[in-house]
Amino acid sequence: MRIRSLGVIDDAVVELSPGFTAVTGETGAGKTMVVTSLGLLLGGRADPALVRIGAGKAVVEGRIALAAGSSAVVRAEEAGAELDDGALLISRTVSAEGRSRAHLGGRSVPVGLLAELADELVAVHGQTDQQGLLKLSRQRQALDRYAGEAVSGPLAAYTEAYRRLRAVAAELDEIVTLARERAQEADLLRYGLDEIAAVEPRAGEDTELAEEAERLGHAEALAGAATAAHAALAGNPEDPEGIDASTLVAGGHRALESVRAHDPALAALTDRIGEIGILLADVSGELAGYASDLDADPLRLAAVEERRAALTALTRKYGEDIGAVLAWGEQGAARLAELDGDDGRIGELTAERDALGAGLGALAEALTKARTEAAERFAAAVTAELASLAMPHARVSFDIRQTDDPDGVEAGGRTVAYGPTGVDEVELLLAPHPGAPPRPIAKGASGGELSRVMLAVEVVFAGTDPVPTYLFDEVDAGVGGKAAVEIGRRLAKLARTAQVVVVTHLPQVAAFADRQLLVEKTDDGSVTRSGVKVLEGEDRVRELSRMLAGQEDSEAARAHAEELLATARAEDRTAPR
Repeated sequence: MRIRSLGVIDDAVVELSPGFTAVTGETGAGKTMVVTSLGLLLGGRADPALVRIGAGKAVVEGRIALAAGSSAVVRAEEAGAELDDGALLISRTVSAEGRSRAHLGGRSVPVGLLAELADELVAVHGQTDQQGLLKLSRQRQALDRYAGEAVSGPLAAYTEAYRRLRAVAAELDEIVTLARERAQEADLLRYGLDEIAAVEPRAGEDTELAEEAERLGHAEALAGAATAAHAALAGNPEDPEGIDASTLVAGGHRALESVRAHDPALAALTDRIGEIGILLADVSGELAGYASDLDADPLRLAAVEERRAALTALTRKYGEDIGAVLAWGEQGAARLAELDGDDGRIGELTAERDALGAGLGALAEALTKARTEAAERFAAAVTAELASLAMPHARVSFDIRQTDDPDGVEAGGRTVAYGPTGVDEVELLLAPHPGAPPRPIAKGASGGELSRVMLAVEVVFAGTDPVPTYLFDEVDAGVGGKAAVEIGRRLAKLARTAQVVVVTHLPQVAAFADRQLLVEKTDDGSVTRSGVKVLEGEDRVRELSRMLAGQEDSEAARAHAEELLATARAEDRTAPR
């Protein structure tokens, strides 16, 4: 990784070993910035406070080697990333204003994609993870993760049934609780539907009646105008000498008809005048029929207005026009059918709820059985690991219990509380020495013991659900002496099958590392490119001496440091690969 302008780090390159890399340095030197940098590369939250004072942005770049054909490679290539000789180049930029950008294999990508890849590439553990392990929900998640398909299969079936049961119960509760309101709604719908049915409106009837009312209200004026128009077009029988449009047009047509053969243009005009004569005859005939058919009937007008009043009463309540009223009627009828079917629906839902509850209880029992079997294996594996971490007499076990609840589900002959993950409360217990009763690790484990339990759990996970890289940020806090040596030895063993990076203050742990990196500040308080260096030979002895006694030149500390290194090298030579 290359880190620029992040916290106390000005510009530094961190080269991690394929095996076990220990990162050491004085308190406040910037060791944690190494962890923070890796977190940013893996999609962690971008905090503008991380940007070094005076810098516009912080940049972290990393190169991660990937196994060919792995799901991480497939996901990266789907995002358009290009691999560099089998490795993936990742960069993350955080501006002082809080903006964050991510690049993967030369392509700009959402930060969330980095987080997706992180789950498959690196397991990060710090002191906050130890505190998280104290939560019962995290302990259940750890057990389920260890169990794998043995639990995930029954859990998926249980979760699906649980969701359906919750949906059915919610619908049933709504119907029963709101029964009065729904009855009132049904009464209002019936009244409205009966009112509409009594009127029997037709679609578009309101528009038709409005037009008819307008016509009947002005019948005399319309008839007089039609008669006058007819006389103007076709003549008035009472005035034979009068001149009308049809006579004039016919005279014009006759005048042209005799000479039309001499000019095609005039012939065309003659035809058009003939068409006008025909049109005048048609219109005048229709005007005559209109005038004779129009009847100023006061009784019909009264009937029309009465019908319009009935329709208006509907549109005031149920829609802006009769079309909307009819639509309301259709929707109301459908809703009424639904409400009237509540009694039957209540019976159906009650039967389905009871059946789902019984089925959920059976699924919960299967899930409890799978967890119990996995817990025995998990506890035995963690106990065995603790023996390698200077806790030879410690015993780890799981307490898997249920809580009685009269409103719960039947499981194991009891009515117990249930939730989205089953009916089980899972708690990790620790008996640190023979004769000690198993107690919850939150109460029965010291800080050092909790660190070792955490490490043991992770080592067990490494055998069942491995990732390529493990990063531990001072999980050895509160540990010293022989226990620290055993932690270093166990981390070295884990590093034979995975890359392990440990930020530590313990020389007993650092001595077992394949590579030790020292983070140190310059006189101005920053970490520069030369501030992260690989320690070898005499330099490594001096750093271990400082970590042991706070004095690089102490002869006793140097002797102890050399002894630690010799022990670690001897074990490494004899360890199986």
